[in-house]
Amino acid sequence: MVSSVIWGCSRALYLIEILLTRLRDAINRNSINGARMFSVRQMKAARALLAWSQGDLAKASGVSEPTIARLESEDGEVGGRPETGDKLRTALEKAGVEFIPENGGGAGVRLTKRAKRTK
Repeated sequence: MVSSVIWGCSRALYLIEILLTRLRDAINRNSINGARMFSVRQMKAARALLAWSQGDLAKASGVSEPTIARLESEDGEVGGRPETGDKLRTALEKAGVEFIPENGGGAGVRLTKRAKRTK
């Protein structure tokens, strides 16, 4: 009888762990409170496309360089406050970076096409 109770508890804990993992993954895939989620790898790739240092991004976004360094030291979604992520993403987008969502081919970044100049 004791073993069946222990087995039942361990099974319940296993199911809770699965649900929490799925919830975390869903949160990471979607916007939180209107914030546009993007990954640290996308942020680093965007800086590389622009040939920007962390200092350049700090000047353009109004986010401190130590904060950018701290955020880039982790992998996964850009952490911190939602407004910090918005400032970073907005600065990169204004500089000409387009964020490509996870759409089966993988999330990424690219430079936006510039309008053709007429002579």
